[in-house]
Amino acid sequence: MSFNPEPDQLLDASELNCPLPLLKAKQALSKMDVGQLLQVIATDAGSVRDFKAYTDQSDHVLLQSFTDQNKFIYLIRRG
Repeated sequence: MSFNPEPDQLLDASELNCPLPLLKAKQALSKMDVGQLLQVIATDAGSVRDFKAYTDQSDHVLLQSFTDQNKFIYLIRRG
């Protein structure tokens, strides 16, 4: 059984190149409450590395990271 929580906010960073998807995600997270979920959609392959490194170094949690038809989808819990 898979658990797919509904995000509190959706950020579509499609067509943006590094580092813009991560910068926009940081801005969105800073305005959210602790525990809320942000879903990010990006098309830049470099975002895979960026989001993993960022969440590893922050108090945010990368709950899911997957690829769907050339889009990279991230679900991040605000720390």
